[in-house]
Amino acid sequence: MFKAIPHHQGLVNPFEISDEKILEKVYQTHFHCVEKYDHGSLYLVASNVIKHSIETSELIFKNEKQINQDKEETAPSISFPRLPLLKQISCQMICVGSGEKDEFADEITILILKQLRSYSWEAKAAISLAAFALEFGKFWHLALPPRGDELGKWLAELNGIENLSENKEQLSRFNGLMKKVMEVIGECMTNNNEEYNIEDVPALAETLHHIPVLVYWAIITLVTSATHIHSFTHKGYKYELSKFDEKIDSILKNFRELREKCKMQIGAIEDYKRRKDIISSAIETTTNKDIDIVNFLDALIIPNNGSQDQKLVVYNGISREQQVGVQDFKNKYVLLFISSIDDNFEGEIQLLKSMNEKLKEDPKEIQGYKKEDLKILWIQLVDEGDGDEKPSKASLENLEKGWYVVKEFKFKTGIRLMREVFNYKDKAIIMLIGPQGKVENHDAKHTISTWGIDGFPFRASDHIRLTKQWDWFWNVLTDLSPSIRELIEKGCYLFIYGSTNNKWIQDFTTALENLNESMKSPETTSIEWYQFGRESPKIIPCFWIAIDNLLLSTKKQKKNEEKEEENSVTREIQKLLLLKQDPNGWVVLSKGRQVKLLGEGEAMLYTVKAFDAWKKGRLYKEVSFDSGFKHHYEHERSKRKQKCAHREFANYPTDILAQIPCPVKCGHEMEVTSVNYKCCHGLESSHHI
Repeated sequence: MFKAIPHHQGLVNPFEISDEKILEKVYQTHFHCVEKYDHGSLYLVASNVIKHSIETSELIFKNEKQINQDKEETAPSISFPRLPLLKQISCQMICVGSGEKDEFADEITILILKQLRSYSWEAKAAISLAAFALEFGKFWHLALPPRGDELGKWLAELNGIENLSENKEQLSRFNGLMKKVMEVIGECMTNNNEEYNIEDVPALAETLHHIPVLVYWAIITLVTSATHIHSFTHKGYKYELSKFDEKIDSILKNFRELREKCKMQIGAIEDYKRRKDIISSAIETTTNKDIDIVNFLDALIIPNNGSQDQKLVVYNGISREQQVGVQDFKNKYVLLFISSIDDNFEGEIQLLKSMNEKLKEDPKEIQGYKKEDLKILWIQLVDEGDGDEKPSKASLENLEKGWYVVKEFKFKTGIRLMREVFNYKDKAIIMLIGPQGKVENHDAKHTISTWGIDGFPFRASDHIRLTKQWDWFWNVLTDLSPSIRELIEKGCYLFIYGSTNNKWIQDFTTALENLNESMKSPETTSIEWYQFGRESPKIIPCFWIAIDNLLLSTKKQKKNEEKEEENSVTREIQKLLLLKQDPNGWVVLSKGRQVKLLGEGEAMLYTVKAFDAWKKGRLYKEVSFDSGFKHHYEHERSKRKQKCAHREFANYPTDILAQIPCPVKCGHEMEVTSVNYKCCHGLESSHHI
């Protein structure tokens, strides 16, 4: 046996100092890793040597004669001049005398770490394991040489390898310790989290700091264990490594707990990435066929099974069910109303309540979309630091209104997504999500407040459509009367009106002046008005000729493109031309360039006159001026006997009108000189125009 290395005074017993002190101590032996080394392959070879050695010992204890040769592993190629260094470290390990104090094993361990200072911690552990395997493997190989191996037999005799069965129990405990050491080093090898940083995975810092401590205890255990190898044959050999068993168990348990924390935190990162990919795809222009509204809501608000976040509860105010799943929203448009408990969201509440009432009214379908296919989902966020605040009373009340409500939403991942992807900044937002899980409108609140139910289903495209729907009107009007531009640019409510009835013009102008006086308070909106043709009566016929020409061009376009339905522009032009012939007059109510209402003169006059009465009602207090105005206008209009719409077309090109054959069977089409459109509603007798 090699002569023991001389020891020095002032050695430290590693069992008497903390792991923090050990970490500080071993870090002093470590330089920047410059040696590139395949430690994984070396670990595989060394661990196979130890595993087969343990199997050999177990076979001997069972009085077997030979190892099963069918169990073979392919040895990986290792590009490392391993033998000199491994032999040197192996010799240093066995030079610690059996039974010597732990301080001496610590000294040899530090010496080995200094020799391996330029290697990674994983490589240090793998090389030390391989150095131990040299001696451990040789011993057990000689203990049971294959049949016919006379050399092995005599070498075993020379090394005094006999009487192993007497120490069966002690050797089994020793083998158990070796298995634990391999587990420790194996854990170090599999700690591959290089793609994550400490900021994202806080537990990673402690885990990385724990690896040098793990490596130290693995090496010192190997050093101490190496001194026991040649004592296996001694009669009465005693296993004296119990404290290493306990220490290895302890550090392995702690390390695995840290790894589990890392795994959970990394899992949370991967889960967030997955959810964010789904939510982010919702705001992209391309459509993902694998995602729909159910996938979208699941990614946004549903915690994983086993999550520490509070279980989500979605209350259904329609069926009065206490809890529903996101499947309720399949194939639906969802108005996603997001607020925090501290938000001032009364304005949004009133807006949605008003809109929700309109959804229940006839018609049940607008622009080809069913009103019943739109759902409101209100999510009330509770961030950290909000304490145990209860949901606002408004949220409970709205269960009666047919809304879906998520109370006290505390799912951290979902809140983070709303803040990062939707740019939610503690100010209530209303978004529209389509059936395919696409964000159809980032600011549905603006669309609803601007257009009311006319903007249904409140997509961004609906806002654009309605805005452009009246471009033709403004283009013609501003070309003929440039002075109106200033009123339009103010962005306030603007009444534009005209009539051949001078008395109605005078009455309506007076009513607007009174309305303006009534609205001169800080909390109300200012109005402006423009009497069409007052500046220059000559523009009136020019305006109507231009509008007639627009109708002609839209009808030609409709025929050329073979559209089955008239577009909205055509309908609005027709409506204005029909109102032109109203004996009282016509009125356009807009806000800036956004036309809110095109109305009949008589009903509009009474609506303006009655402002002081209807502004006190609940609807006016809850919604915008134009919504309240439109509601009262429809009320006034319904009180009066409706005259059926009529319109005369004279001298129009025949390609836009129906062709009728001559009843005398001359074979020619009849010439169109005028057209008489007669109502069949039965509300009044027909007229010829």
